[in-house]
Amino acid sequence: MSKRDLYEVLGVERDASERDIKKAYKRLAMKFHPDRNQEADASEKFKEVKEAYEVLTDPQKKQAYDQYGHAAFEQGGMGGGGGFEDMFGDVFGDIFGGGRRGGGQRAQRGSDLRYNMELSLEEAVRGCEKEIHIPTLAECDVCDGSGAKAGSTSQTCGTCHGHGQVQMRQGFFAVQQTCPTCNGKGKIIKDPCNACHGEGRKQKTKTLNVKIPAGVDIGDRIRLTGEGEAGERGASAGDLYVEVHLRAHHIFERDGNNLHCEVPVSFTLAALGGEVEVPTLNGRFKLKVPAEMQTGRMFRMRGKGVKSVRSGAVGDLICKLVVETPVKLSSRQKELLRELEDSFGGDAGNKHKPKSEGFFNGVKKFFDDLTG
Repeated sequence: MSKRDLYEVLGVERDASERDIKKAYKRLAMKFHPDRNQEADASEKFKEVKEAYEVLTDPQKKQAYDQYGHAAFEQGGMGGGGGFEDMFGDVFGDIFGGGRRGGGQRAQRGSDLRYNMELSLEEAVRGCEKEIHIPTLAECDVCDGSGAKAGSTSQTCGTCHGHGQVQMRQGFFAVQQTCPTCNGKGKIIKDPCNACHGEGRKQKTKTLNVKIPAGVDIGDRIRLTGEGEAGERGASAGDLYVEVHLRAHHIFERDGNNLHCEVPVSFTLAALGGEVEVPTLNGRFKLKVPAEMQTGRMFRMRGKGVKSVRSGAVGDLICKLVVETPVKLSSRQKELLRELEDSFGGDAGNKHKPKSEGFFNGVKKFFDDLTG
């Protein structure tokens, strides 16, 4: 923990109210959050602000700090071991639903949320900014999450005196249970906020702008710290995880950082060779096709894929050339094709069709083996 005065860290007076402490924390947390502030010492300052807030908003810790200063949290202070009493607090607290004496139950952190975002391939590859709308439990803007009506504050529970636990004797043992009056909170709100009915949170829809980095892929998650559900009684909010999903593309299929596509070519081009235009993420590209190319031939175009969001490495574009059979032929075109077929010379023309020759030779051998 920082050795600086905790009130100085938050920039508040020693008699500041919990509401003033909370406002100061929110302002400084936004200023020094590592996701927003790239300065070298921002992370350390954010941690220092957070530690000060956690102490000064906990009644028991605040009282100890006001009396003993930082010594209250050093070895032998509030953070030290407690021996026999601590052991029974752990064991019987777990059995009977309680905890250790002092401070009540810690206000529960808000739940994390997940949002499924669907992107086009182009948006995922180049990066973009998206506006999203999240229904969530947000901090009440009327009472700033305290649950108490403006001008009033929560009061220490008279049953447990702020501890959140009450002690009960059962024979030889003294055990602790959650206080039935304040439900372990240690405080009671006698004049609840009308907007949230004392909950400190209310349902609302948040609008957020999410920056999608270039190169994200299916299943990648973007974490937005503190954008989940608000915590109970001013506790920290949960996080929002934006999970990426990709829509099917009409040309490309993505496999990690590589892209795949099928490129149709005419059988004339496949036989004689030439050039075919291939789409890439950066525009059109002329691909040289060798003569006598068979359908299904793969061509790898290095560096024409997707740049990785993690390593910065760029994948490849893998093109599968598919020979296209012509359709809706005229009578003259059909006649020319028959003439071409006749020019191959019947069975003697198998040299022009290496796959056919290999296939039928294999079939003949198969049946010879069956009857042999």
